[in-house]
Amino acid sequence: MSDTYELTVGPLTRQLPKIALSPDLTIASFVLLGDTELTDYAADALAKRLADTPFDYLVTIESKGIPLAQALSSLLHQSRFIVLRKSVKDYMVKPLSIPVHAITTSADQQLVLDGTDAKLLANKRVVIVDDVISTGGSLHAAGALLHQAQAQVVAQAAILAEGDAAKRQDITFLAPLPLF
Repeated sequence: MSDTYELTVGPLTRQLPKIALSPDLTIASFVLLGDTELTDYAADALAKRLADTPFDYLVTIESKGIPLAQALSSLLHQSRFIVLRKSVKDYMVKPLSIPVHAITTSADQQLVLDGTDAKLLANKRVVIVDDVISTGGSLHAAGALLHQAQAQVVAQAAILAEGDAAKRQDITFLAPLPLF
C-alpha cells in the first residue's frame, strides 16, 4: 500500500499522507490550513453551489474550517461568520456547549458557541461549513448546538466527504475522500 493518496479537487491535486488511526482504519490526512490555492478554489466552487441558498450566516468549526469560511464569506459578501470553538474561552459570555467526538481526535471534545454569537444566530438561517465531513459526528454536534441557539441549519457544506459521508444526500461537497 502506498504511503500517500492523490487527492483531486477540480483542477488541483495534492499528495496526502496516509495515517493509521487504528489497526482497522487509515485515513488520508487532509490539512487545509496554509493551502491558499486549494482554499480559494474550494471557496469559489462552494460559493457557486450555495448561491441559491438563502442564509444569514456561515458557521464553521475550529480550526481547519476557518480559512474556508473566511474565503466563502468574502465571495458571498457576508460581513461576518461564526466559529464554534473547541473549548470555553475566558472572553465568552454565557457560552453554550455540547460534547463531540471526531474521528481524528482520540479524546472527546466539546463544541462551544459564545452566548453573544448565540444571540446573533437566534432565528437566523445558517450554513455549516467545514473542510471534511466524515462520520458526521462534528456536523451533528454543530447542528444540535445551533438548534440550542434557535438557529436554523439550511445547508451543510465541505470540501471533502470522507468514507460513507460521500453517499449522503444532505451535504454539499466537492470531492470524495476514501478511507483505507
